[in-house]
Amino acid sequence: MRRRLREPPAGRGLLRFRPRSPRRDDVTSRGGRTSVTTVAETAGLLRLIDARRLAEVPIPEIQDTTPPGVLEAVREIIAEVRRDGDVALRQMARRFDGASLTDLAVPPAACAAALQSLEPAVRDALGVAAERIGEFHGALREPAHVWSRDGVTVRSLRIPVDRAGLYVPGGRAAYPSTVLMTAIPARVAGVASLALCVPPRPDGTVAPVTLAAAVLAGVQEVYAVGGAGAVAALAYGTETIPRVDLIAGPGNVYVAVAKQEVAGVVGVPSAFAGPSEVVVVADGSAAADLAAVDLIVQAEHGPDGMACLVTWEPAVAEAVGAEVAAASAVAPRRAEIEATLSSSGYAILVENREQAAEVVNRIAPEHLQLMVAEPEELVPLIRHAGAIFCGQNAPASLGDYLAGPSHVLPTGRTARFASALGVADFCRRTHVISAGEDALLSLGPAVEALATAEGLPAHAASVRRRLDRLRGGDPAGTRP
Repeated sequence: MRRRLREPPAGRGLLRFRPRSPRRDDVTSRGGRTSVTTVAETAGLLRLIDARRLAEVPIPEIQDTTPPGVLEAVREIIAEVRRDGDVALRQMARRFDGASLTDLAVPPAACAAALQSLEPAVRDALGVAAERIGEFHGALREPAHVWSRDGVTVRSLRIPVDRAGLYVPGGRAAYPSTVLMTAIPARVAGVASLALCVPPRPDGTVAPVTLAAAVLAGVQEVYAVGGAGAVAALAYGTETIPRVDLIAGPGNVYVAVAKQEVAGVVGVPSAFAGPSEVVVVADGSAAADLAAVDLIVQAEHGPDGMACLVTWEPAVAEAVGAEVAAASAVAPRRAEIEATLSSSGYAILVENREQAAEVVNRIAPEHLQLMVAEPEELVPLIRHAGAIFCGQNAPASLGDYLAGPSHVLPTGRTARFASALGVADFCRRTHVISAGEDALLSLGPAVEALATAEGLPAHAASVRRRLDRLRGGDPAGTRP
């Protein structure tokens, strides 16, 4: 499932921005509302949606549709892996990654050597992040919950899956942080066996910093396998990669669709962990350059993502838009940034905080940054967001690396019902139920009545025979 942004209807203030020199505001009236054309002329890579004074905010709505050909391609890849196993994975490595692989598995010695080769500053930073992520998720572990009433006791147990597969992207950059953000919650949950799949580089290797993170996170198996083929291998197994019980981790649209395709064969967390999204809500207290760079932060992951500024101050839209254009022009990952912003970069003008919150809740973004004077006043109005970052000193980058919660967050509007990856995603709940004689004597007749009403006589008999025994009647009872 790819998230496509639907254009608002014609005449509703959607303008393609083109970089021009700033000039005096040209304020006009259009159908009872104002339109600030200065913003449209200076904001560069964003599109303006002027939602002020409109009964219905014409925000870019995300459609639950897969781009043509993606689903078919993913199903073909899954079928190839199921049929040809390792051979298919090697062919895909050549086709998609330009890598010729002899061994799909990365030797443990190579992982250990990668950790030793890291610059001390990077190794220490990974250690700090690992410690904080582990401590945060350790606080989320739930003890066995016990509930008793009328002689019936129910214990709710959290039992980890036996084996989890983790997917970490690697095509455009190395993501050691994602290794920590997926593996450590699984470890804290008690998962005994972890397998990590990472796309190989053209020379067939995996970035050393990614391998080092795998060692720090306690991952036993690393495979140089990427894309939808990795998801298929983890779900169904190959000669080299044993199948897993659950798959977690973010990826591009092909990876996300592949996880949806194998859901049910293996467990898949309910969140759609696809391309990155950010909404920055800003007022006049926000530094324009900081708001701009925070839009770029998520856009630099590459195409298919979304970056959106929401403000009730036209001057803020103008200033941030100009900073986005200037910063993007000199950014090392300019191509990725412009690819994202040209298709899904927005600036939405609203009337006030309440309308800003309405826009946020309809978008349900992965990352939400509240760069306003009193961010805590907005938090109670937000119902749908993967993670909320409050104030100028809490950028999403803090959460991306070491705030504590996992940065594997719901995208594609799944924040309406899903949460950040956590300990609970690697567990299933099992209930242990026990009852005494008095409890069965008291509650059994109600069970028998309900079973009879549903037309299930064996269910009724299973209780009735026990009641007869307890009352000293015929233990055989009446046959169902």
